[in-house]
Amino acid sequence: MFWAILGLAVLSAAGVGAWIATLPPASVAVAPPVPQAETDAMLDMLKPPKRARPLVAIVGINDATELTDYLLPYGILKRADVAEVVSLATGPGPVRLFPALTVQPDMIIAAFDAAHPQGADYVIVPAMSRDDDPAVIGWLRDQAEKGATIIGICAGAKVVAAAGLLNGKRATTHWYYLDRMRKIDPTVALVPDRRMVADEGVVTTTGITASMPTMLMLIEAIADRAKAEAVARDLGIATWDARHASGAFRLTRPFATTVLANRLALWNREELGIGLAPGMDEVSLALVADAWSRTYRSHATSHASSGVVETRNGIRVIPDRSGATWPEERRVSILPDSKPAEALDRTLDAITARYGARTTNVVAMQMEYPR
Repeated sequence: MFWAILGLAVLSAAGVGAWIATLPPASVAVAPPVPQAETDAMLDMLKPPKRARPLVAIVGINDATELTDYLLPYGILKRADVAEVVSLATGPGPVRLFPALTVQPDMIIAAFDAAHPQGADYVIVPAMSRDDDPAVIGWLRDQAEKGATIIGICAGAKVVAAAGLLNGKRATTHWYYLDRMRKIDPTVALVPDRRMVADEGVVTTTGITASMPTMLMLIEAIADRAKAEAVARDLGIATWDARHASGAFRLTRPFATTVLANRLALWNREELGIGLAPGMDEVSLALVADAWSRTYRSHATSHASSGVVETRNGIRVIPDRSGATWPEERRVSILPDSKPAEALDRTLDAITARYGARTTNVVAMQMEYPR
């Protein structure tokens, strides 16, 4: 994700030290309130544009699509049961997610188009390994022309911008990619201190974990506040809105030095195993696997006794290893006794216990998670 930081390993010590010295220290920021009129306008824009029971398509490219951006919207909307939800890929075969897991999508975009020539009501766009995949770009433009509301999650906003769908509009994206967003489309007006921004049929969000409040906003728009509150309780989320303290998320000296130290400790890496089980919660699975795979000290590998494993709401996960046993000391749990948001917090606590608070802060910064 952070290629400039990963490249530090090949730079001279003096060069690294000089670069790190230019970075700001860690900072604390307060999220300003969001006017109710702004929230009401977003909810109004998010109302179903076509069907009473809307159709939601989550699109990804096969070779690398962000794990949590792809699975959280699916799992949250499925548990709400307010829409038909399908996971898509640009081509046949599985979708390799990063930084962990591989899944089998429901269908490819060509099959979706044949089945739904009028298009989706909502298209959710995760972060992808490239912003300019021709199949995704062409398909997004076509869906927008058919009246779909486009929702760019995290760095998926860059893909939406590359499709020309943010021209002259207000938007946001993951803090690390703000400059890249400006280069893709200089006409985009980037809005600080908002976890999600809506403008003329397009919604964009900040980093990875923003998919949780964004999906709750969408559920409220499709159904009502009571339904959104019920799903939030099921997820373990007490409150949600568009508030965001942008100043707390940026490239800092503590972040860079921790990533560099963890990256250079080649002898001190772990492959951690997550056992897959039928009916497991895909939201918890995504959050836990994503967090453990962003420490620069560990990577989450899935394993199962055999074959594809179907989650609670129908995600088909292809295990990295079949029939494999895992040493007890290198197993991590998705914490099935916890609600998904609580599982993320408990996982971050476990990362602190295993690698220290600085590494936990690196993970939270990458996930743009306000702890």
